[in-house]
Amino acid sequence: MTARRTIAILIALLISVEIVRNAAILAFAGSKPDLAVRIWKGHPAAEISAAMTKIAVASRHRQPVPASAFSMIVDAARKEPLAPEPFLVRGVQAELAGKGSVAQEAFEAAQWRDPRSLAAAYFLADRYFRTGDSERGLHEVAALARLAPNGPSVVGPYLAAYAANPANWPALRRLFRTNPMLADEALAALASNAGTVPALLALADPREKSASASWLPPLLNTLTAAGKYDEARAIWGRMSGAQLTPGRLIYDTGFSDRTSPPPFNWTLASSTVGLAERQAGGRLHVLFYGQEDGFLA
Repeated sequence: MTARRTIAILIALLISVEIVRNAAILAFAGSKPDLAVRIWKGHPAAEISAAMTKIAVASRHRQPVPASAFSMIVDAARKEPLAPEPFLVRGVQAELAGKGSVAQEAFEAAQWRDPRSLAAAYFLADRYFRTGDSERGLHEVAALARLAPNGPSVVGPYLAAYAANPANWPALRRLFRTNPMLADEALAALASNAGTVPALLALADPREKSASASWLPPLLNTLTAAGKYDEARAIWGRMSGAQLTPGRLIYDTGFSDRTSPPPFNWTLASSTVGLAERQAGGRLHVLFYGQEDGFLA
């Protein structure tokens, strides 16, 4: 065996060992940071994972974060300049120290390194809203909705709370025009609270203000549960196009409206109780089987 061939084999073996070690680090960094550190002490992925674990443990026990954790983060940032975690930690440190502009720069740097970072989007949204930059704040909320599991349903209530202030409505309308799923969840959250009905009606797309709007049934249920029958009936009438007669409590006594939805139009049953159906001449045909009680109309 020549010396050159021996050297080539040794180099190949060393490269193989490094590949295996690096793979092991990446495999264990998230779930077993201590093991990752033992496999390759000083690897940036191992340092970041171990440091984040120390920070989490200290936070859970409400204890000061050990200085060694920040030292590992700084060292990892030098070795892995594209890793977002060191900048997230730096941003939180700056935020706690009252250095808002430094925190924002750090969170933006983290997001630049990892555009899919949930943590970066969360911290930036919070930062932008607190500084009055609602446009960029809502942009980050939309990012959270895209990135997080069940994102729109998670973010919807947050946007509903933000919609409580009419000054935020123009920005929300712009957001909803480009994010229909986000709009649906936010409007559903607004429909669950009688106090946010004005916001819902102001933010809903005029083209969707019809009897088929997904938020109409929960909105009507919310209002009737709160005893606001007149308001619920008026909204129902506008949305469904029903012709309401002032002073008449029961709608469609002639059973002619087949299209307007509940709860103010008739719901006719076909079940084990019996059958109810409209007939010409303003009549209702009811067939009761006589075996069990229940509603037919």
